[in-house]
Amino acid sequence: MSTYYKYNFISPESIYAQVQEELKSYFDTGAVDSLMFPTYVDKCLKKLGKSSYTITQEVLFIEDFEARLPDNFHAVREAWMCTSISARSYQSASSFYSQTFGTTIQVVPSVIAGEDYVVDPDALECADCDNTAAVYKTNYEFPRVYQKMYLLKPGNISARRNCDVEYTSLWNDASGYPVNYNTPGASSFDSFDIRDNKFVTNFRTATVYLVFYATDYDDLGNQLIPDNYRITEYIYKFLKYKMFETLTNQTNDETFNQLQQKMIFYKQEADEAYILAESEIKKQDVYAKQRAIKRNLNRFNMYELPNKSERFGWRRNYRN
Repeated sequence: MSTYYKYNFISPESIYAQVQEELKSYFDTGAVDSLMFPTYVDKCLKKLGKSSYTITQEVLFIEDFEARLPDNFHAVREAWMCTSISARSYQSASSFYSQTFGTTIQVVPSVIAGEDYVVDPDALECADCDNTAAVYKTNYEFPRVYQKMYLLKPGNISARRNCDVEYTSLWNDASGYPVNYNTPGASSFDSFDIRDNKFVTNFRTATVYLVFYATDYDDLGNQLIPDNYRITEYIYKFLKYKMFETLTNQTNDETFNQLQQKMIFYKQEADEAYILAESEIKKQDVYAKQRAIKRNLNRFNMYELPNKSERFGWRRNYRN
């Protein structure tokens, strides 16, 4: 399984407010507005690549060669074929509180922990007192019955409804079990395809552990952006550049040359900010550097002599 660095994601509302405040005169006159801000942010994230999207996991249950993808799906990072194993169940970290234990609950007298609880009549005369039903706390348990086995390969798979050949009638034998998992239209035996918002495979039923890039939104419907200084600066300067590009296509009090000079200035700043943001997302974190050092250290192990048991410096040599 590959390793990756996960950013913290924030709402771009603060960037929107900063741009609107700095270009207040243009927004007050109605020359520009913030209607296209989400579109511009989406352009910035697509230009930066998949590293600017959140990485999340989901378990897909394949039925009839396909499964529906999550609503926030953007692109696949890893798709693992899983197999069923026997393991101990685990308890959910969250709890569910309810005033019903089943379908009904006895109010008077209240039944708590299997025993009748009689309410004091004198206590009911108090205006602040009320006959409150018992509250039950439930923690569900989930069985762990799947294990990741191997990675699936991306490829093109012919959909069954688009196939007119006769091999489709041989998918099941007389007992009803599938006998041919590998469809002729597939690139390989363990390939998958993304089509019509569905995860399509060349095996009829299975469990797939999917690690994918997702698009997350805040309560106002704005797409979340990485909480990284270089990335937020690029989005901020790109928005200002697009505002002046919009102004050059309209009739304003300023001359076209004045607006064009401002647009060229902010475009240059946006391009420079993009280079810095792209360099930032390509940097290795501490753990990636450690893995790279170990990988380079063991790079030529296959060429070492088998009777060398000690390492001197960066090479294995006999000590004199």
